[in-house]
Amino acid sequence: MIDHDRLFKELITTFFWEFIQLFFPEVAAYLEPDSITFLDKELFTDITVGERYETDIVAKCKFRGQEACFLIHIEHQAQEQSNFGERMFRYFARLFEKYHLPVYPIVIFSYPYPLAPEPNAYQVAFPNKVVLEFNYDVVQLNQLNWRDFLRQENPVAAALMAKMRIDKSDRRRVKYECLRLMATLKLNPAKMKLIAGFVDVYLRLNAEEEVLFKADIAKLEPEKQEVVMEIVTSWMEEGLQRGLQQGLQQGLEQGLEQGLEQGLEQGLQQGLQQGELAIVQRQLTRRIGNIPPELQEIISQLSLAQLENLAEALLDFDSDADLIAWLQQVSL
Repeated sequence: MIDHDRLFKELITTFFWEFIQLFFPEVAAYLEPDSITFLDKELFTDITVGERYETDIVAKCKFRGQEACFLIHIEHQAQEQSNFGERMFRYFARLFEKYHLPVYPIVIFSYPYPLAPEPNAYQVAFPNKVVLEFNYDVVQLNQLNWRDFLRQENPVAAALMAKMRIDKSDRRRVKYECLRLMATLKLNPAKMKLIAGFVDVYLRLNAEEEVLFKADIAKLEPEKQEVVMEIVTSWMEEGLQRGLQQGLQQGLEQGLEQGLEQGLEQGLQQGLQQGELAIVQRQLTRRIGNIPPELQEIISQLSLAQLENLAEALLDFDSDADLIAWLQQVSL
């Protein structure tokens, strides 16, 4: 299962300023980039439905040239949800109540379907009056065309192109463009790995696409080709590691299951054998008296079937000699 929320939170918190620059340049114009700090997640309980929610990202920022602060609340939504605007308003109200700061609300919708535009407002109205008009900004990725972001030298664009509206025939081209853009940005290895992992999760190519994809890479200029090949190599290594881990896990699970079955069977067999042994020993003691230790040792090594045969044979025993003769016959 893909943890969509974790992937998006890591991407946006790592490249928060770049995200604002890409999608909200008018906000970037008055936001002081060096002032961004992330607040702890807020947990809210919706008493009406008995569910608990937590905010995805809440950043405290300063206005440029001012001491005044405001909050930017970014919520990621990986599936369609009715009344989502109401939920955004609840977040807004509770954040405002707690911090007494203006809150700028943003939603990222990342699901592929449905394609219908998501609303960007929540309203409480009466026939004669609008009591509340709450607005929030929406980034709906399936409404965006990846081609519009090809020339954006922005790491968030390099990642999110993988989740935008893509025709099936363009999948390997989009992956190629994502990596080409990454090579242009010259990020540090940790940030490069984060974006590369994001792209690879959401744009897994089939065998035919992989062949064409590698042919595209071969056409890159040498410097960029080297960077891209390092990323592709790391994908192959991680894929191999995942495959080995999955194979090991499956093997362990199958082995555990077989072990439990075998263990239960062996335990049952041993229990029956010990029970039969105890019965035979009591019967022998009553029939011929105390059994010498050396004979008890031999009897304890008999199989369940042999013990059952002994339980019938001992009814004709009169002395130790009869028991010894029977044991000698069994050992032949």
